[in-house]
Amino acid sequence: MTHSTDFPEISARSTLGVVGLPMPARELAARRWDVIVVGAGHNGLACAAYLARAGKQVLVLEARERVGGACTLEEPWPGFRVSPCAYLCGLLHPLVIEELDFPAWGYHWTPATAGMFVPFEDGSYVQLPEDDDACEGEIARVAPRDLAGWRAMGDVMRRARNALRPAGALGGAFSPDDLWLNPAPSREQIEERLAGDEEARGLLFQWSMAEYVERYLSDERLQMAYLGQGVIGAFASPFDPGTASISFHHSSGRLGGLPGMWGYVRGGMGMVSFILCDIARGLGATVAAGVPVARILPGAGVELMGGERIHAPVVVSNADPRTTLALLGDAADPAWRAQVEAVPIEGCSMKVSVALAELPNFTAKPGVDEIHHRGQINTPLTKDEWRRAYAVARAGGLPDRLWTELYFQTAFDDSVAPAGAHLMSVFAQYVPYNFTQGDWDDPSGAWRARAGQVALESIARFCSNLPDAILHYEVIGPRDIEQRVGLAGGHIFQGEILPQHMWDQRLAYQTPMPGVYLCGAATHPGGSVIAVNGRNAASVVLGERLAAW
Repeated sequence: MTHSTDFPEISARSTLGVVGLPMPARELAARRWDVIVVGAGHNGLACAAYLARAGKQVLVLEARERVGGACTLEEPWPGFRVSPCAYLCGLLHPLVIEELDFPAWGYHWTPATAGMFVPFEDGSYVQLPEDDDACEGEIARVAPRDLAGWRAMGDVMRRARNALRPAGALGGAFSPDDLWLNPAPSREQIEERLAGDEEARGLLFQWSMAEYVERYLSDERLQMAYLGQGVIGAFASPFDPGTASISFHHSSGRLGGLPGMWGYVRGGMGMVSFILCDIARGLGATVAAGVPVARILPGAGVELMGGERIHAPVVVSNADPRTTLALLGDAADPAWRAQVEAVPIEGCSMKVSVALAELPNFTAKPGVDEIHHRGQINTPLTKDEWRRAYAVARAGGLPDRLWTELYFQTAFDDSVAPAGAHLMSVFAQYVPYNFTQGDWDDPSGAWRARAGQVALESIARFCSNLPDAILHYEVIGPRDIEQRVGLAGGHIFQGEILPQHMWDQRLAYQTPMPGVYLCGAATHPGGSVIAVNGRNAASVVLGERLAAW
């Protein structure tokens, strides 16, 4: 790849993504561009990088002052660099990392091999490391009768991953046969890959997460440990058909050549977007922040909030589809409008970023610098609690207990907090987008504070040093995600990721409007920090526009 790391702009990494305007808006409007990318989230920046690499004149317009969208970094308290939404890296596509030469731009990833730690109310726990042999030993300790079932449960996941997202030659991290690369496959193509494997078919299209774990495991604690993996980002119960596929989605990566592995990006998750910004600019793209787009003009470009029109035959929207629809207004194709409006986009996830004086001391396995702090920690719900929490949130209420998934960047990387201090990322479900009584936007902040307290209390019941170790915390609910990040409905994946909304059922990169494309998480292969959505969209743009250019 040809690139230059000595471009004139200050790197996005050094400014935490605050890149400003490279020139006044009127000067941007005076130039004619090949492509305008609306939104500097990580997929938009990836798309811009690939288009610029192909020699196109690319302008990225970001409404906020900071690039990265939901994958960014902020400093809410002095010395603490916080990833307000995205917090862990596991699905970033190895092909994008290789083609754009991420390591040359400062990318460093550490796998969280400690796996998943789950404490239980009776004082017991399970530690499920990523190493299969070590994990088998733990299963044998906790529930020896489930050892064969646990092996079978993992085996169906491996078979599905190998069929749909095979490893490359000589054990490489990616293959040209990876179905995440465009075009999105049909159900028939997926079925052909599965070659009659009914268990893999059930995992991908039919089973609830509860059915998945109950099929293979009999120990109630082990079942509880896994249930949350089927609802991440989805406003669905683990008893709803299709939720097992969400666990597959999040287990299907091959980052670092390690199947299903997640880990930490040095400096915080926002570094992925900042590196993509630097790469795109190094390849010749122009990135302008603090420039809200008012309208997308199909075939002509965009109109800014200030009234300036910037011309380009192609506009690629990294905004979510509902926001894109609003920007198109009457120019939106009616059938496409109906398709967009049919996708559920109401979020139910809450992120709590917590500054700590020390890491949590879990009474089931005491210590404030232990192996479980280097993996993920889940605070479980019983099956009855899952049912109640989902029903309460669906009715617009706040459950009295939340499922939480915890990560500790500072256990690997002390650059993101003052010396001796720590950060805890809390991902929690379920919270409602709208309260039937109360309001996320209440000026007193009472409802947001209450939701945050429920999440922290759901964790503290397993710990001896919470809340005492808490220095600061920040609560980001669905309405905050909508307002601060720009994701309509507060849905972290730009729309539901249950099977009926995945693969070729996601929105196409090319829309019916002339010269208008999508590149965000609403497209194949879906949500999380993946970047291949942007790569795929760029490939479609280049293929469709080749004759015109």
